[in-house]
Amino acid sequence: MADFDDTFYQRLTVSGLAGGLSDMAAGLRILQDEGVELLPLLQAAFRVRERYFGRRVRVQVLNNVQNGYCPEDCHYCAQSANSEASIVRYRVKPEEEILAEAERAWQAGMYRYCMVLSGRGPNSERLGQMADLVRRIKARWPIEVCLSAGFIDRPMAATLKAAGLDRYNHNLNTAEGHYGAICRTHTYQDRLATLQSARSEGLEVCSGLIVGMGESDEDLWTVATPLRQLAARSIPVNFYVHIPGNTLGEVAHGLTPERCLRILCLFRLVNPDAEIRAAGGREIHLRALSPLSLYPANGLFSAGYLNVGGQSTADVQQMILDAGFAVEVVEEAD
Repeated sequence: MADFDDTFYQRLTVSGLAGGLSDMAAGLRILQDEGVELLPLLQAAFRVRERYFGRRVRVQVLNNVQNGYCPEDCHYCAQSANSEASIVRYRVKPEEEILAEAERAWQAGMYRYCMVLSGRGPNSERLGQMADLVRRIKARWPIEVCLSAGFIDRPMAATLKAAGLDRYNHNLNTAEGHYGAICRTHTYQDRLATLQSARSEGLEVCSGLIVGMGESDEDLWTVATPLRQLAARSIPVNFYVHIPGNTLGEVAHGLTPERCLRILCLFRLVNPDAEIRAAGGREIHLRALSPLSLYPANGLFSAGYLNVGGQSTADVQQMILDAGFAVEVVEEAD
């Protein structure tokens, strides 16, 4: 066991509880210093997580409402214009099918139902359709609803807010300085503007990243900090999974289970009161250490990630219970 000053872990906890770790040197030490042992680090992150969320875990299900046909060239994405990945492409699903999937999510005890549409952003007709679906879902089931539909401006955000949407998702994906290496058809600032529009109209913001795309440790830090400034209420931390045919290819990502857990701890300590979600690629990269992700993270996906499979809802819920945590559900209003 390495001889390490326990006060470092204490300082991490204190910083997290005081509003969030702001010391970049300490953040990089979490990722780089072999003397920072994993179990004390997880405990430091857990004390912050426990303050805001106890032992509750929010399980979310994704509904890929439209798959493929996207004009953007995001190098990591199987749905992008330049991808040669073998996926099933389809236009927007019938509304009754979308509603049935929302009902199944609620019946399975999901905390949140997220509708995802590929494409650059919705036109007025598609926006109206999505707003109507949100209204119908919220009228029928006590479940939180999130929408991910690409770039939107403030009037679009206002329409979705009026329909009852709880949260809008638009991931930053990586640091501004690394963005040109993963996409050419839009910029980091374009993504940031969408998040600012959503937040300005009163929508909660969900925004995260994909780690393992060739970014530096400094890049990870410079994604974690603007998410705190945006007051992102949910931060999905995805771990890169190469789908054959994607432009990005099989990068040397270095995503060991321990590395993934350290990254989750970093995001918890920088964003103490946000829902930190161990998202896409968790099963592949954390493997047997997946239950330890619940110490920094309080959110998980079940039943897959758009074009990548995942654990079944029953298996996810059992893992949560076996680890001594509890599945959180939305309470039905009187």
